[in-house]
Amino acid sequence: HQALKNVKAVLEAGGSDMAHVLKVTVYLKDMDDYAKVNDIYKDYFAGTKPARAAVQVARLPKDALIEIECVGVVK
Repeated sequence: HQALKNVKAVLEAGGSDMAHVLKVTVYLKDMDDYAKVNDIYKDYFAGTKPARAAVQVARLPKDALIEIECVGVVK
């Protein structure tokens, strides 16, 4: 939840919102967490979902379990 809350806050600070996200990349330490992330993801993106890629990585900064990057437009 925290990673998506952070994305939402950054978008809002920039004059946008989750409805204006075009593309999301999810970096996971363990791909076994994909189903859990996918379930949480639905709470943040209503209606048509943005394009998405999910990849497993060897290590993330500060040994995080997940990192999310997105591209959005100003509404």
